[in-house]
Amino acid sequence: MHQRAPEATDDEQATGPSPNATWWARLAGVVAGLAGLAIAELVAWAVAPAGSPVPAVGELIIGLLPAPLVNWGKETLGTADKPVLIAIITVGVLVLSGLGGQLERRRRYAGAAVFGVIAVLGIVGVAARPGTAPSEYVPTFVGLLIGYMILGTLIAKLWRWLPRRAAVEPGAPPSAARRDFLAWTILMGTAAGLAAVAGSVLSKAATAVTDARAKLRLPAAAKPAAPVPAGAELGVPGMTPYITPNAEFYRIDTSLQPPVIDPDGWRLTITGMVENEVAITYAELLAKPLDEHFTTLTCVSNEVGGDLAGNARWLGYPIRELLAQAKPLAGADMVLSTSADGWTAGTPLTALTDPDREAILAVGMNGEPLPIEHGFPVRMVVPGLYGYVSATKWVVNLKVTTYEKDEAYWTPLGWSAKGPIKIASRIDVPTRTVDAGTVAVAGVAWAQHTGISKVEVQVDQDPWQQAEIADTTGPDTWRQWKYAWAATPGTHRITVRATDAKGTLQTAALAPPAPDGATGYHSITVKVR
Repeated sequence: MHQRAPEATDDEQATGPSPNATWWARLAGVVAGLAGLAIAELVAWAVAPAGSPVPAVGELIIGLLPAPLVNWGKETLGTADKPVLIAIITVGVLVLSGLGGQLERRRRYAGAAVFGVIAVLGIVGVAARPGTAPSEYVPTFVGLLIGYMILGTLIAKLWRWLPRRAAVEPGAPPSAARRDFLAWTILMGTAAGLAAVAGSVLSKAATAVTDARAKLRLPAAAKPAAPVPAGAELGVPGMTPYITPNAEFYRIDTSLQPPVIDPDGWRLTITGMVENEVAITYAELLAKPLDEHFTTLTCVSNEVGGDLAGNARWLGYPIRELLAQAKPLAGADMVLSTSADGWTAGTPLTALTDPDREAILAVGMNGEPLPIEHGFPVRMVVPGLYGYVSATKWVVNLKVTTYEKDEAYWTPLGWSAKGPIKIASRIDVPTRTVDAGTVAVAGVAWAQHTGISKVEVQVDQDPWQQAEIADTTGPDTWRQWKYAWAATPGTHRITVRATDAKGTLQTAALAPPAPDGATGYHSITVKVR
């Protein structure tokens, strides 16, 4: 595919290439780089989904960044942090590819060095992932090799159009050569774009693991969840439903590409300070008597009034039963759980062995196997703790240890080692502008594992008024609430606060999410016509 390019003369080395030719060479490099990334994505789908180079490099970068920068990205970008990082890496690759095109026009194989550097970065990123298989290196190698071959073809055609010396052998007429170069560039660019989209879609929707999950039928719960009371929904349009659909459930994790784990190959081990190490397969886990329980999960990054919370019906096996088999040694006070992608969380041992807390290894979510992005095949669900210290997705190991000996992922970055969920309440409706008259003010409140006993609403500086609260399946979930407000024309400030089942009033003191969860009352401004 690669045709030999004419060498530069002494005059050309002195004067350099024309700016016009340089930019066309850079464009050829960008197109070739895009094609390489797209082909790598397609090969990853076909051979090894975990071998996609861009997410692998992104995860490597996250692991190397200093704590202040990681926290800045988390706090500033929120759920957009992953797409932004992927976009930055992709743009960086395309810029380097453009440089490769420029160098390739100067001298044959000079662009190969740049494409080689890109390939090495991808391979290093893939290698940094835990348990990398040899097949996961194939997408990067194949993608960048073919990308460079495409670059060679485009640069050879550019030479026929814009030769660098007068003595070059005559080729096609300039107009025909220009059309040939532009046609090939447009064709390769279009094909690369379509391949990139196809690779992304296929990698998400058509893996063997996705098929296995679709065919999986979970066993019935030995201990079914309490039925949802009819009064759990207050029927206010626009407010948060009691049960969050899987597709709408918030997702916060450090993985740029969710681990794709074959359930037949999944295995959990319990190690560390135990008398007996325990190992269990997915089939063995499903064969055990499973519990079903409604639990609301909340992210520690949730701002006051934020939407990083969701309630679901989880199916799983109590972690305390497996820990009882392992028999933790005296002095142990923490369980360090590890995800298949290497992420860790530190959970108090007492929270996982508490007979009154439904801490489970979850295999089901709202009546179906866990979605891949929410931890398939197995994740942890622990009521009453923020996700960063408990809700490990794709969990593969539980290490019984101590807080003194081990630190979880977020602790060295400045977050608290322990994360009990704080009382919170949120206003979902009304919108910013309403008509005068009776207006429903409504939302949700939570204090997982303790429960909510009262919600109050304040309009402007008027006295606090008690709201109606909905029924619930238990203390581990949020509760809907509503208040009938006699709205008068003008601009008003509405505020909400909650009290938990122990009588503790939600604190009004404003605090950011770091280091252990945001606090303060949620308020909205409403204009009444």
